[in-house]
Amino acid sequence: MTSTANASTPIVSSAHLASSGMPELSEMEFALTIANNAFQRWIVRGLVAAGVEDASPLDVLVLHVLYHRAKPKKLADICLMLNLEDTHVVAYALKKLEKTGLVVSNRKGKEKFAEVTEEGRALCERYREIREQCLLASVETLSIDAKDISRLAGLLRAMSGLYDQAARAATSL
Repeated sequence: MTSTANASTPIVSSAHLASSGMPELSEMEFALTIANNAFQRWIVRGLVAAGVEDASPLDVLVLHVLYHRAKPKKLADICLMLNLEDTHVVAYALKKLEKTGLVVSNRKGKEKFAEVTEEGRALCERYREIREQCLLASVETLSIDAKDISRLAGLLRAMSGLYDQAARAATSL
């Protein structure tokens, strides 16, 4: 079986975007799209394996943000941590998590804070165990260097800043 693509041909989803001055950016965007979809599928299936059905990817992310450092968080803080501007979708995720008994909210003055319940903490720990069993074992099998993963995370955070700036610029057009 022969292939017309060679090692230097970028793998992209939109040739018209790759035809600009930096096809590598389009290649990264396609890889990010695929990785994001796989990540969202994993976190939902991981939570199902831990014992919760019918959670959206955002529900899972909000749950883990609330479990982080066992500190109650405001809606604005959750949105900031996840780089989300639509507070309504996060508020809806919080309501769903409260309804399942994984999260509780309290008022401190005018501010509403949310935190995980004991059931939510136990679920997050079960999820962590499943993650170690299903994901970390695969990463270790491939001998992926932890430093490379950390460098990639830093690059993705830097790229998110560039995309945020581009979004602001596009809004003013």
